[in-house]
Amino acid sequence: MADTLALCILFSQGIALSQSSSTTKRHKITMAAARKIALGSEPGIIKSAEREKEKGKLIYSFDIQMPNGIHEVNVDAYGGQILEDSIETPAEEAQEKAQEKKN
Repeated sequence: MADTLALCILFSQGIALSQSSSTTKRHKITMAAARKIALGSEPGIIKSAEREKEKGKLIYSFDIQMPNGIHEVNVDAYGGQILEDSIETPAEEAQEKAQEKKN
């Protein structure tokens, strides 16, 4: 009888654990938090900021004016990791704006 009770308890705990892990939602960081992360990487002046999906990932994208040009800094909207930090040429910036108008 004690063995049956122990098995029932273990079984019910296993179900509870599997249900709680399957319903766990990933929480997005805020735009303000992402802005702070981006400025920590490139401490300039933010020219534009947006939340968008890029390559299947939800990101915050910032164009930051630095002395050597505009840096595009992309921050993962869930984990807060910097996914990209690159200098954007004027041609690339124009192409990106043209693409946004199409979408």
